[in-house]
Amino acid sequence: MVEILWTETSKKWLKEIHEYIANDSPANATKVVNNIIDRSETLKNFPSIGQRLLDWPDYEIRMILYGHYRIVYRIVSESRIDILGVYHSALDIKRHLKL
Repeated sequence: MVEILWTETSKKWLKEIHEYIANDSPANATKVVNNIIDRSETLKNFPSIGQRLLDWPDYEIRMILYGHYRIVYRIVSESRIDILGVYHSALDIKRHLKL
């Protein structure tokens, strides 16, 4: 089974998502963040399920969707995936993702 590691940057994005949604509904904020984490857990069994991002041909960078959010991850090895960030669909990933 694949180990999923959340980078510090991805943890920061989750925290910001939670804070933004919590301004209107703390309960919904927790629900959304938990659902994002749950969605990323599918990568343990299906690491290549996400769409490959071709902007970074030297890396195995992919993304899966949850609602309006894109969960961007890197397949590091057969046993490890790094979650690089969670981006709202309105954001330009290239502007925010630093490799």
